[in-house]
Amino acid sequence: MKLLFADDEKSLQELMRLELPRMGHEATICPDGNTAVAALERNTYDCILVDLDMPGRNGIEVIARAKQLSPDTEAVVLTGKSSLETAVAALRHGAFDYLTKPCKLVDLDSLLRRVAEKRELTYKYRALKQRLQRIEGAVDLVGESEGMREVCRLVEKVAPTESTVLIHGETGTGKELVARAVHDQSLRAEMPLVPINCGALPENLIESELFGHRKGAFTGADDHRTGLLQVANGGTLFLDEIGELPKSMQAKLLRFLESGEVRRLGENEASICDVRVICATNRDLAAMVAAGEFREDLWFRINTFEIQLPPLRERVGDISLLARHLAARFGAPRASENALFSPEALDALAAHTWPGNVRELANVIEHAMILCDSPPIRPEHLPRRFFAETTAALNARSFETLNLRDLEARAIREALDRHNGNKPRAAEELGISLKTLYNKLNQENKEIAA
Repeated sequence: MKLLFADDEKSLQELMRLELPRMGHEATICPDGNTAVAALERNTYDCILVDLDMPGRNGIEVIARAKQLSPDTEAVVLTGKSSLETAVAALRHGAFDYLTKPCKLVDLDSLLRRVAEKRELTYKYRALKQRLQRIEGAVDLVGESEGMREVCRLVEKVAPTESTVLIHGETGTGKELVARAVHDQSLRAEMPLVPINCGALPENLIESELFGHRKGAFTGADDHRTGLLQVANGGTLFLDEIGELPKSMQAKLLRFLESGEVRRLGENEASICDVRVICATNRDLAAMVAAGEFREDLWFRINTFEIQLPPLRERVGDISLLARHLAARFGAPRASENALFSPEALDALAAHTWPGNVRELANVIEHAMILCDSPPIRPEHLPRRFFAETTAALNARSFETLNLRDLEARAIREALDRHNGNKPRAAEELGISLKTLYNKLNQENKEIAA
């Protein structure tokens, strides 16, 4: 690494001038704080090693300036004052760790290796995050309905705060997508978003998943495990299906929300984690509180800010937008909405009640994309059970407004669509001769021309 060492002891300066390069690092040696700051303003360093008490600026001031100039620069404090207050002061100002003087070179080498490992993990995390963003794209809450405009407004308001958020919505409405939007628009966007489904884990494993455990804490604990709360430190924890959390764990989650303390199973000492919590549920938590199934104090604690997601059946006007958006995700070519979906297909989508909400729509669009060799997507590309249901609904509505000639023309058009314009096959399906089909098409063309 590229290091900066600042200390007013000449013997230490000379020692580090020799030993740091032997450890494989490039070193700049400074005799005081002012010289160190001047060097920081000229160059960027991977890590700085500074004494707390120096002429000019002290170690804390040097660290603060280094973090201003290059937030990625790590800092290690060397001090002869071995005290808890010294360590806390250094860590609060962004130091990675501290060593008391005199220190052994082997201890310094070990500490610098840990700094290098942290930087490597940071770079890998950023590279992986960029790859995921390219794959997933930016979080896009699609919809122009009044309900979705309100959701977007609430996300924009609450994201920059540290408030706990509770997202309500039916299964498949996109609660995790809203949680991602809150995280990505927050000040924690560069840190991890860690999701956990409270209903998908056995009750005896939830505490270990959230808080972690040490080796031997219980039968089967063959190694130390870091809990997801610590994994999310500095970022956001998304607790999906919070209504499924067992009551025994509700009390422990409440304690964490109030104190920030995380105590691994099998340990006596707690550590502090800085985590923002976002919860989601499709259940009525107020009714669960009344029934004694959910702790009232926890409900009040997580319900600081509520976002209600509307079901898809209440935002029918968004279906065509969502369908096009989902088709693009599944690899559809860029095209206008009319070129990508036939009017009949859009009518069929709009007529469905969508009990599975956006998740069901995504499955339907993926099914259609597999069957459709080239746009537009037609009703016959939709799932069979879906097509039968929506066609019946559309026919029931159409019979009230269409006369016999209109129904006949519609049947011919739909038969031709199903057979991609193949007239002999369409005539066979309709139970008429090919000559009769041509006559009816010619008659329709004459009426249109007239």
